[in-house]
Amino acid sequence: METKVREKRGLAAIFALCPRRHVLLLVSAGLIALHLALRGSRALMALVSERAVRPVHRALGRLNAHVPFSVAELLLALAVTALLVYIIYQIIRLFRGAEKGKRLYRTLVTLAAAGLSVYALFCLLWGVYYYADDFAAQSGFESGAVSTEQLASVTRYFARGANHYGALVARDENGLCASDRAAILKKSPEVFAETEKDYPALAGPPLAAKGIVCSRLMSYLDFTGFFFPFTAEANVNMDSPACDLAATVAHELSHQRGVAKEQEANFTAVLASLRYGDPDYCYSACLLAFTHLGNALYGADPAAWEEIRAELSEDVVRDLSARSAYWRQFETPVQKVSNTVYEGFLHSYDQTLGLKSYGACVDLLVNYYYEQSLASEQP
Repeated sequence: METKVREKRGLAAIFALCPRRHVLLLVSAGLIALHLALRGSRALMALVSERAVRPVHRALGRLNAHVPFSVAELLLALAVTALLVYIIYQIIRLFRGAEKGKRLYRTLVTLAAAGLSVYALFCLLWGVYYYADDFAAQSGFESGAVSTEQLASVTRYFARGANHYGALVARDENGLCASDRAAILKKSPEVFAETEKDYPALAGPPLAAKGIVCSRLMSYLDFTGFFFPFTAEANVNMDSPACDLAATVAHELSHQRGVAKEQEANFTAVLASLRYGDPDYCYSACLLAFTHLGNALYGADPAAWEEIRAELSEDVVRDLSARSAYWRQFETPVQKVSNTVYEGFLHSYDQTLGLKSYGACVDLLVNYYYEQSLASEQP
């Protein structure tokens, strides 16, 4: 009995070292545990995402649309700076002050509470989407297996689309795509206007994507863009090749409209861009689709891929080569770590394909565009 009393007093004494931080830590851990326990209920996740998360994102998106720069980038910069300053400050105090054990404990609890609270909020504002009905289920899209013949037909369809729209976009003195990046961002609120009429799951306010100032850093991390659920902003890398920017914008806007899965965000980016009809968006969408379809076809039928690849125009070939050269310069250990971390994140939300899920849009593309590819081949 006496031992239990002493143990209780010991726990109480520890809790008293930083009570507010302990409460925040416990509440955050509880919310994360609740999310893990309930995310298997698709009906509940769908209810939370539709009734709570999407309205919050729409409100945040409209609010931050009045700010000409990325609030997300500012918050991330401030957070990283504050974290570094706090850690350095605490290390200095740890060596100079007394009660080193207590001070170290408070520091660790503070960092843990901050990290868990951010992650708990992330689970609510983004994680629930992964366990609600996805875009394909809401919109009745088929994403079943496809034949090599179908895959080849749709790959050729997008190769010819790239040839067509590639001749319509602006080009520099080297023949590379030189689409006006500012104009692409300016037009971005209009991209989903037609598509959302037929697919209400993509409905959302007409918000513009935002360019990131530290885009070069994003390239080192192997990111072309990201959706920031805490500000509901679609952020894009402005340093990556111009031919990819419009499709990246559409991809991140898909996330902004509640499409969580990467393969579906790629598909909806292609769908919305082509329906929008702007040459810059159509060309970028065709390159995105051709890349994923071509990679799949090369694995299934290399000869068919070689035949279709030979049909690409010189303009398209130059853009694809320039894109490869651009990303090759960032193949560093930093990029590998970034990819490993992000793949771990995808696995934590049961996206078992990991980074390969970026290519899983192939089935959706083939099922949707196969009939159109056949029609385009008719004399």
